[in-house]
Amino acid sequence: MAHGRNKYQSRENRARVREILLRDWDPIGIYGILEAADEYDAYANTAYVMLMDEGATAGEIAGYLFTVATEHMGLTNRGRLAERSDQVAKLLVSLRPEFKTH
Repeated sequence: MAHGRNKYQSRENRARVREILLRDWDPIGIYGILEAADEYDAYANTAYVMLMDEGATAGEIAGYLFTVATEHMGLTNRGRLAERSDQVAKLLVSLRPEFKTH
């Protein structure tokens, strides 16, 4: 158990982070495409670790997501990507207390 969290609850929390990235961040527009549902898994895992194990701020998580979209994926709509990254990071940070209670 990471930091005393139940491994099953941790899996559920990670699944929620994955869904949020797919639904709300989705820089390449794959939400709803079953064959691509795992496209952001590595990023969701990193965001979850940042959130729960590292205590990252919304700004740090947003920076990570923005870097993934612009540098790793090579996307160029920087304004929209920054906005989405910021919104998703704030949402994730708002879930931290709920995630910690399990």
